Amino acid sequence: MTENKTHMILDGLRQHFELPNWRNDTRDAFGTLVRTVISQNTTSGNTARAFEDLSKRFEISPESLSKANEAEVEEAIRVAGLHRSKGKTLKKLSSMILEEYGGSLDSIFEMPLEQARESLLELPGVGPKTADVVLLFSAKKPTLPVDTHVNRVSKRLALVDVRADYEHVRKGLQLLFDRS
Repeated sequence: MTENKTHMILDGLRQHFELPNWRNDTRDAFGTLVRTVISQNTTSGNTARAFEDLSKRFEISPESLSKANEAEVEEAIRVAGLHRSKGKTLKKLSSMILEEYGGSLDSIFEMPLEQARESLLELPGVGPKTADVVLLFSAKKPTLPVDTHVNRVSKRLALVDVRADYEHVRKGLQLLFDRS
């Protein structure tokens, strides 16, 4: 990939798209984490509604969600789908953050990027994309979350090998666009 092609792609994207205006405060790392877990396998509209419903019923904090009635959490996020699984995950995630990190992700964010990713990946319901979303938007770490669309477009534009897995796509794009 030439640097010219990379610049052409970025320039084209900048001309046609604005940066998104996030509805939730991405400085609230736990809220970003909860929202991202809810977003798994659903649409952005369903994610927004489920997060809003959850926020109306509970304070979005490890303390509150760890103590919440699981059935009520599930009901609040029902619109996002997989509500039973996600409800259990949010409860476990909240308890683990409370017990192991004192209710804050700050100690993880102080770690070097790869160590922070590994720590997040040990949490229930946190896969590579979720870890990268939280690290990028809440900790301002230099990582690139790869969703289904980024993966597909990167391969169609030959920015990465068509057989590349998540990590190869993420690292390949980071190498290309760190310079741009």
